[in-house]
Amino acid sequence: MRYGVRLGVDPGDARIGVARCDPSGMIATPVETVRRGKGDLRRIGQLVAAEEAVEVVVGLPRSLSGGEGPAAAKVRELAARLARRIAPVPVRLVDERLSTVSAEAMLRDQRKGQKRRAVIDQAAAVVILQHALDTERATGRPPGELVPMGEPAGDAVPTRQTEETDD
Repeated sequence: MRYGVRLGVDPGDARIGVARCDPSGMIATPVETVRRGKGDLRRIGQLVAAEEAVEVVVGLPRSLSGGEGPAAAKVRELAARLARRIAPVPVRLVDERLSTVSAEAMLRDQRKGQKRRAVIDQAAAVVILQHALDTERATGRPPGELVPMGEPAGDAVPTRQTEETDD
């Protein structure tokens, strides 16, 4: 098992759930829910820097048969932009089938409404990251597929000396 904090990301149309694991990669825990839109990738980049993450695992929505539809295409595009932003920190796509269903089942009788949805997004990110950690521990290989970093974009993670850009 590789050592270091990893972030798990559950991208949705309105919100992005974020989770983290401990440096030994044993347990995933919720971090926050990021509102989707302007500044969302910047915020995830800030979390990567703050947590000193060695990798980001993004949930890829597949159909039950394993195929990919429009939602998967949107996640692949977001993952590619995130990979450019946080380079050289690697981004991996992992199958997230039923992660939201699992998260909802875990939280069924808890909060209602908007707060519940935000917590479900974080819980789904926990499910995605925990599955990735368990897979790596069982196989000895990094989970999922590595997202090519491409050329660093002008929206790379800002350092304290540079001005932040929105994305």
